[in-house]
Amino acid sequence: MNIPFNVPPVVGNEIEHVSKAISQGKMCGDGPYTKLCQKWFQDNFKSPLVLLTPSCTASLEMAAILLDIKEGDEIIMPSYTFVSTANAFVLRGAKIVFVDIRPDTMNIDEKKIEAAITDKTKAIVPVHYAGIPCEMDVIMSIAEQYNLWVIEDAAQGVMSTYKGRALGTIGHIGCYSFHETKNYTSGGEGGATLINATELMERAEIVREKGTNRAQFFKGQIDKYTWRDIGSSFLMSDIQAAFLFAQLEKADEINSKRLAIWNKYYDSLEPLVVDGVFELPMITNSDMKHNAHMFYVKLRDIEVRTKFIEKMKELEVITPFHYLPLHSCHAGLLYGNFVGDDVYTTIESERLVRLPLYYNMSEDAINKVIASVKQVLLEILNEVEN
Repeated sequence: MNIPFNVPPVVGNEIEHVSKAISQGKMCGDGPYTKLCQKWFQDNFKSPLVLLTPSCTASLEMAAILLDIKEGDEIIMPSYTFVSTANAFVLRGAKIVFVDIRPDTMNIDEKKIEAAITDKTKAIVPVHYAGIPCEMDVIMSIAEQYNLWVIEDAAQGVMSTYKGRALGTIGHIGCYSFHETKNYTSGGEGGATLINATELMERAEIVREKGTNRAQFFKGQIDKYTWRDIGSSFLMSDIQAAFLFAQLEKADEINSKRLAIWNKYYDSLEPLVVDGVFELPMITNSDMKHNAHMFYVKLRDIEVRTKFIEKMKELEVITPFHYLPLHSCHAGLLYGNFVGDDVYTTIESERLVRLPLYYNMSEDAINKVIASVKQVLLEILNEVEN
């Protein structure tokens, strides 16, 4: 049995909704299914305005335009994240300021943010790694004190909550991903921008519609639309929205299934934990509810991790590592700098490896992953001891 790292989620009613979207004769952005999805998020997550986009990358770029990020501005974020988190702001001319992460959650260390703030700082971008929330109360308090914007990169955080609030709804702007590797997909690519600061709502619709007030025109608020601002084409097609809506109808079912797999991994592997040798994810606060986006383990070092990945592959189980820290990449050196000491970002990133976890995963596949991890870990430990 060959077990891939990911299989895009399929709940069974996607084709029905996609066919209906085609028959309705409006397949471009802001069609009937787009409105249904946006309403679902607004109603369930209590965000004032949710706008579907072609990707989370597009959502982050839209946020950078909306907040008037410009050359010379500084944006604080973790280095342990996907390139889009930084690229969106670099494209506007900003300098990226990387700070260290917490080893327990792999999220930005909220205690390191304040020391990185200068008179050029414009925004903080917390990234909710693996769907585990950052310490948003502290981050929002710092932002308020220094009059900064907060853009939540919640690409991995759909259905996770922090103190009862959905990730993506706490900062001034939130950004979601519906890529095929995420818990919910709009057919391969997709995203959403959550506008939580009401003063940004009107301009957000203009920026998303190529800089025009076309959204107001379709609402009957004006008799013609014109070019009003800078912007781009940040609309998801209605066919993609139909695919996504099929999954939102079963959002709780998907979430429950993923959590069940995550919990089975944890319960089965916890007896193997040896600090510094084999570690599991940590949920540090009972007020945090994660969405089982990812199950990772940490091994002793990069050499042991490499052996682990190779041996798991021999057993036909794919277990990839994740990000290379951005501050050590070529573009990271050009467009940003690391403030403070890199105590955990690099060393923790070199230990982390991800296990297969997807909605349509069979019980046999889950059991094989667990058995394979146990077998490989035992082999590696024996090699290390000898």
